[in-house]
Amino acid sequence: MSKNEFICDCNVIHKDVVESTIKNMPDADIFNKLADFFKILGDTTRAKILSALDQNEMCVCDIANVLGMSKSSISHQLGTLRRSGIVKCRKQGKEVFYMLDDDHVQKVFEIGMEHIEHRK
Repeated sequence: MSKNEFICDCNVIHKDVVESTIKNMPDADIFNKLADFFKILGDTTRAKILSALDQNEMCVCDIANVLGMSKSSISHQLGTLRRSGIVKCRKQGKEVFYMLDDDHVQKVFEIGMEHIEHRK
């Protein structure tokens, strides 16, 4: 299979397809937010935290033990994830428990994992 096999060699613009696609494209702000969302997920430590939180809601100490990291570094990453709306927390007495923010975050994470695992 030659590498040029996938180059479009037509000179025809499919006007209806182009116009429909342009009409339905989100604005630049949405794309910027989407890119930022994936940048936040694009960190190995944060991905590990999401994996842990996909299984259980956990406090900083528990996450630190699961990942073999300091509470300080976990807290820093959780702050980034919380400010980005990817995780949320609830307080119980003196303890703070973290969880994935909603089903959308869980689905994005799990679908990403499934995609990677099927490409092995």
